[in-house]
Amino acid sequence: MANMIRMRLMGCSALVLAGFAVHAPVQAHAADADNAADTIRVIGHPDPEGLLPEQSAPKAISAISADFIIKQAPTLNAFQLVNLLPGANVSSSDPYGLSTSSSLTMRGLGQDEIGVLMEGAPQNDIGYYYAYPSQFADAENVRQVALAQGSVDLDSPVLGTAGGLLSLSLDDPAKKRGALVDLSLGSYNERRAFFRFDTGLIGNSGVRAFLSYSNNRADNWRGAGYDLRNHIDGKLLKEWGEGNRASLAISFNSAKTATYPGPTLGDWQTYGRGYNFDKTYTTGDTNYWRFYRAPFRNIYLSAPVHLRFNDRLSLDTTTYLQWGYGNSPYGTQLATTGNYLGTEALTQPITLPGADANGVATVLGNWTGNQFRGGNVTKLVFQAGAHRLTAGVWFDYGNDRVIQSYTSVGADGQVADEWGYQDKAIRTADGRLLAYENARTLTISKAFFLADSIAITDRLTADLGFKGVDVLHSGRNFLPGPQSGVHFDSFAALPRAALHYRIDDRQQVFANITTNFRAPNEYTLYNTYDYGEISTQGTTALKNEYSVSEELGYRYIGPNLSFSLTGFHYHFRNRQLSTVIDSGGALVYSTINAGSQTSYGVDGEIDWRPAKGVSLYVSGEYLHTQIDSDLAVGNDWLPTRGKQAVSSPSFQFGVGSTYDDGRLFGSTALKYVGRQYSTFMNDESIPAYATLDLSVGVHLAEWIDGKRTDLRVNAINITNPRVLSGVQSVGLNAQDTIGRNGTVISGAAPSYYIGSGRAFVVTLARAF
Repeated sequence: MANMIRMRLMGCSALVLAGFAVHAPVQAHAADADNAADTIRVIGHPDPEGLLPEQSAPKAISAISADFIIKQAPTLNAFQLVNLLPGANVSSSDPYGLSTSSSLTMRGLGQDEIGVLMEGAPQNDIGYYYAYPSQFADAENVRQVALAQGSVDLDSPVLGTAGGLLSLSLDDPAKKRGALVDLSLGSYNERRAFFRFDTGLIGNSGVRAFLSYSNNRADNWRGAGYDLRNHIDGKLLKEWGEGNRASLAISFNSAKTATYPGPTLGDWQTYGRGYNFDKTYTTGDTNYWRFYRAPFRNIYLSAPVHLRFNDRLSLDTTTYLQWGYGNSPYGTQLATTGNYLGTEALTQPITLPGADANGVATVLGNWTGNQFRGGNVTKLVFQAGAHRLTAGVWFDYGNDRVIQSYTSVGADGQVADEWGYQDKAIRTADGRLLAYENARTLTISKAFFLADSIAITDRLTADLGFKGVDVLHSGRNFLPGPQSGVHFDSFAALPRAALHYRIDDRQQVFANITTNFRAPNEYTLYNTYDYGEISTQGTTALKNEYSVSEELGYRYIGPNLSFSLTGFHYHFRNRQLSTVIDSGGALVYSTINAGSQTSYGVDGEIDWRPAKGVSLYVSGEYLHTQIDSDLAVGNDWLPTRGKQAVSSPSFQFGVGSTYDDGRLFGSTALKYVGRQYSTFMNDESIPAYATLDLSVGVHLAEWIDGKRTDLRVNAINITNPRVLSGVQSVGLNAQDTIGRNGTVISGAAPSYYIGSGRAFVVTLARAF
């Protein structure tokens, strides 16, 4: 979470190296709770447990399990793993999922509208609502990734989640002592090592735990530079009585990852994949690759507890803590004179190491953030006859300290401190920190929720729920100027209802109506200054986004064929759309009020298992979006009414297959994404594209000593198409446009993600 501040969204797409969970005998996951480290455990799946596990919730939901995950390249992050599920559209910066510059949209709704939980704890940045999948747990430790495309559980401790919810569940520690080692080599000098140790049951305590460590390094797939990631996961678990359990999960991430520049359409047509940062440094060069490596460190803690008092009453509570520090740097130039601190002109020259004869020096600009977050969500569940009553509360506290400072650069391009710490940052003549931004924001979220699930008959269930949410931003702008304290407090009432009908043991239908809201992010509150003048006026007048969504769905879960089909509809008021703007030389998050919007469409997925060990999967989505209002630009209105929403392809589908006979296994995955508009005026777009991923492997246990030993080769984006894979920063209009009142509204070029190149990874996994 160190780069929960305005991270540079420069990158390219990393497409999923996909396969599908086998619904015939498969190799057990490394830390399956019941497995012995010294045996092969064969599991039969008469019904699917991979991409179509059996569901009973009255909402659209898809999932992938460990059976699927362990067949993929172990470098892939959670976003990449769910790319083939209905409605999910993923763009990221590298084939290995290391860069924090990534994008996940769901049904055309952006990453800042998708909640992310890991072990029940929120992973989204409290200030900007983004989540960074490269910081999440290693894939070997993940038991399941679930994707709710629309409606989010009432008790989920997340905000602004009209786009759905992505939930990661970690493995429980194994009951018997064991270890797992994964070693990987791949394209672009990819080198990864993963080690995990399970304690098994510790004496008679009933406690068991696992601890893992991984190290991953890879050169940038285009341009100069490399990524480095060190990661630790752990989990402690205690179970007792009938269903009682308490656990503590920890995840620590330390990384230095590259930023990939995002081209405009003109840049792409001129340079293609050659649009990169400079490989070597020359005096005055602000485009040197070392200036665009983001270091960050994060710690996530989650402590979920489930207590079952009797057959009718239970308690669930999850306490969580997060801390992160990081820098999202960039190259720029400063002069010894003519500087400002906020609106205050600095009359004395500043000292700039390496300044030329004109008093100008190349420096590193640092968007640094230090964020702490903690909270708790607790609920009581009481069964009273046909009624299942739920009542709970959620409290969340976040402290976000953001500073944009400068550090010196040596003659060889080496920076004085890539972390941007204040003790090495450039200061004014009187000792103050020279900063383009300097703010602290406290964000306090409080919620209560009530629900009743009514068993009307043994087949029909009705759910009624209500959630009240209050979000408070209270901050201070430390820069000299007209703004000091900021305050924004907002309350939203969020009712919901759902029906679920079980036709028989195989078939279900469901319907739901859900409300959601999204408070403006903290960046909208603050003034920004350029040469002593206000360049962006902070505001507390930006209205909350409010949405109403409906789903109507059908499921069939059979022994050889399963499928689901869900129709959905959304209506938004004050649609808040996150984008990226240039602020003082850095690309930073910003928010556009896109007015009203209507969306509707259909999601579907089919999983067919024609023979033992063979699975064929197809997913697809049709999406129609429409902007229902013109956008205010200055004193005029941009004529956007009736246009299609940005980053919302009308069609996308995935087709894949997998094979596993207990000795050989493999998979294929084809993903197609339709055309995506990048401006509200629909005057610029990127064309449709498709990617293909393959994998092949062999289970070696029978030929060695019976202990799990797998060798696999994963091919990412094997056809290597040269495409733009997503919209990095949206624009109002790319071409000059006449507004409703007759003025000329100047166009500005959006920027894009570049689709990643082909990559191969060989992995040897060995259990002990």
